[in-house]
Amino acid sequence: MELALLYMIWLRILSGSIDIAAAFLMYKLGALEKAFVVNTSLALVGPIIFIVTTGIGLAGMQDKISFAKMLCLFSGILLIFISLRMK
Repeated sequence: MELALLYMIWLRILSGSIDIAAAFLMYKLGALEKAFVVNTSLALVGPIIFIVTTGIGLAGMQDKISFAKMLCLFSGILLIFISLRMK
């Protein structure tokens, strides 16, 4: 199994574990305001994991994918983040 794939798997496991831990923390805190703060913190973790995981995947495929395809993928990711910022 490729090293890049293992890193991607472990990052997704880490991300899921953080989400589950945050859910338990929200339950333990028992207050909407505190749960909102925890949820907002998760909004930072998700995109970071997404970007890093995608970057690892692309780096692992750099010899198998053309520069034009890589540019299209990065453009798509950029458009996702731009659309999230739009009102």
